[in-house]
Amino acid sequence: MSHDGVGPRAVMRSVAFLTAGALAVPLLAGCGSDDKAGKPLAGPEIAPAARALIADGGTLRWAVDDVPETLNTFQADADAVTGRIAQAVLPSMYRQDAAGRPVRNADYLESAKVVDTEPKQVVLYKLNQQAVWSDGREIGAADFAAQWRALSGKDGAYWTARNAGYDRIEKVERGANDLQVKVTFARPYADWQSLFSPLYPKDVMGTPDSFNDGARRTLKVTAGPFAVQKVDRKDDRVTLTRNPRWWGHPAKLSEIDLEAVPLDKRADALAAGKIDLAEIDPADAERIDLAARAKGTGTPLQGSSPLLGPGGGRLSAKALRSWTRAHEDELSGSRLRALKKRLKQLERYEKQANLRGFEVRKSLEPAYTQLALNGSTGPLADERVRRAVARALDRKALAETVLKPLGLPAKPVGSHLALAGQAAYADGSGAIGGQDTEEAQALLADAGWVRGGPVKPGKKGDKAAGAPGKKARDTSGDDDGTYIVGEDDKGDDPKDRGGEDGTRHLADGKQYGDGHLRQGGAAGAYAPKGTAAPAGASSGLLAKDGKPLVLRFVIPSGPGSETLRTVADRIGGMLARVGIRTDVSKVSDDSYFKDHIASGEYDLALYSWPASAFPATDARPIYAKPVPAADGSLNVEQNYTRVGTDQVDQLFDQAASTLDSGENHALIRKADSRIWAAAGSIPLYQRPQLTAARKTLVNTGAFGFQTPLYEDMGFLKKGAKPTASASPKG
Repeated sequence: MSHDGVGPRAVMRSVAFLTAGALAVPLLAGCGSDDKAGKPLAGPEIAPAARALIADGGTLRWAVDDVPETLNTFQADADAVTGRIAQAVLPSMYRQDAAGRPVRNADYLESAKVVDTEPKQVVLYKLNQQAVWSDGREIGAADFAAQWRALSGKDGAYWTARNAGYDRIEKVERGANDLQVKVTFARPYADWQSLFSPLYPKDVMGTPDSFNDGARRTLKVTAGPFAVQKVDRKDDRVTLTRNPRWWGHPAKLSEIDLEAVPLDKRADALAAGKIDLAEIDPADAERIDLAARAKGTGTPLQGSSPLLGPGGGRLSAKALRSWTRAHEDELSGSRLRALKKRLKQLERYEKQANLRGFEVRKSLEPAYTQLALNGSTGPLADERVRRAVARALDRKALAETVLKPLGLPAKPVGSHLALAGQAAYADGSGAIGGQDTEEAQALLADAGWVRGGPVKPGKKGDKAAGAPGKKARDTSGDDDGTYIVGEDDKGDDPKDRGGEDGTRHLADGKQYGDGHLRQGGAAGAYAPKGTAAPAGASSGLLAKDGKPLVLRFVIPSGPGSETLRTVADRIGGMLARVGIRTDVSKVSDDSYFKDHIASGEYDLALYSWPASAFPATDARPIYAKPVPAADGSLNVEQNYTRVGTDQVDQLFDQAASTLDSGENHALIRKADSRIWAAAGSIPLYQRPQLTAARKTLVNTGAFGFQTPLYEDMGFLKKGAKPTASASPKG
């Protein structure tokens, strides 16, 4: 889940990219000798252990964001939990390794390759002869064909969220025998490895009714190490149990319970022994680390100390609560208040002590946080102003703000279309250049923004030069007003930065709060609405046509968005140095994406995109040039910055049709350079991933790029220890 704020998947679950990204499968096979991709910045941290060291049985209680609305990953309201369930119970032809690259999933697929390119591309799949559905039927061509027909886009009765790739297939047929599936494409398709992952049985895909409704609440037929036993919406739990017909390595766990637990309740749930595994925020990670450091010291935790009973033994919170209730009528008011205060201290102490059985496993999510610039209206419609914003940013400093306190690699993301380690990755940021205050100011001057220029009095309610925004009625109830970043050049002084509190990380997210630093901006950077500007500020104001250069910066206000607000603070200070002021509006999480980002009611915003293994397919809607729709509106697809070019569209189209992996990667990188140059979005940092895991729980945790192996998860046998070099399949 994202922890650095609100990402598109939080409110736009219909997005095809997110539906595909949740499963994080394959990438293009092969990579040229000139490998610019490098290595992942951080690998998975999952406490690897050989299967021989893992006990047979046990239930893993895994905290998730919610019980999904549907178990069909191809529907509009599918979410990350839908994808997690699919990984455990359904076939996928490819998995993703620790470097974000695809590997054949041998449990289902003996081989898959392009066997013809002329006159048409043909891919031949050879299936594992042991692969069967849970009803005993062999997985075969009928399932592939049913999925193609459902997702091809030709039958509008299927309520699908995406058809990319499937719409290029001409036919699916049986090969030389029942274990072969032959797929013929009408047009060449480079990302063919993305298809049929997950693969649903023909029972689900065969008719519109079964597709639309049949797989929303249950999956009767599955083919993974686990099967869906129950979706309990009353208790907010999805129960997965061993699949008795699974032909691969038997699952070590007998059951996995995916339990909906809000992010801010997870530390208490861990301490209470209610869950074993949970993505957490930095504040809770710090609590767990503190508990581990305090072990055996006898030092009270968090300022609390144990109470001693009559016999000198430690008194539990439960015992003290019972005694207090029994004697409440006998106690004086002051003594009762003192006992209740001590009870709260003791409860905090016990909760903290109970966290000693957990550890924090860290990696980086396969997703990145970006600064989005709305290029459809206002000052940012001018490419020179967008480029000035980009040149004003110190992206390395922003990455360090979020990631350095967590001990994670703090390197800025260099591509819109892939992350370090993925085959298509290359740092294309040189197309726009690094931080350069003088160049940013020159760009603004060239665009006609003059320091000290005349400013006409604005009408009541006018807020910024950019996109119009909704006013206080759209902000959250705890919002304390609108703020203006000042021009006193204090906004980016390190000593003025907000302090860390470890509150939630922006894995932006769900993503995907990152470093979750408490908002505490530079002196003068934030001031309550109505506060007078610093002396001399008016003389340095950039203006054009009687309007000041003020950009509306929309950020979410809810819990878990602290890091986004801190990053916005730092960005505001950086922009102030070049003469750009920011009007920061904090809005509720529920309306942030739907009412502001997707509708274009912003100038600047922070949100995240997952990294796709197939950028030619999945990233195209995000950067496609908006086009007028039949009703006169603008069709932006997923391009919420409204910035696009015909050349970028052409490069995506060429890449999607190029079967040579080296040429494909070159086209993707060229497209990325053009996206950088257009300055519609500025990638900042890869989102952190923090997972609390019971110390005895192995082969799970912070997975990074890697697709989990659900059959290898489990609890260590008594006396066994995880080995860093151990292979889970060993």
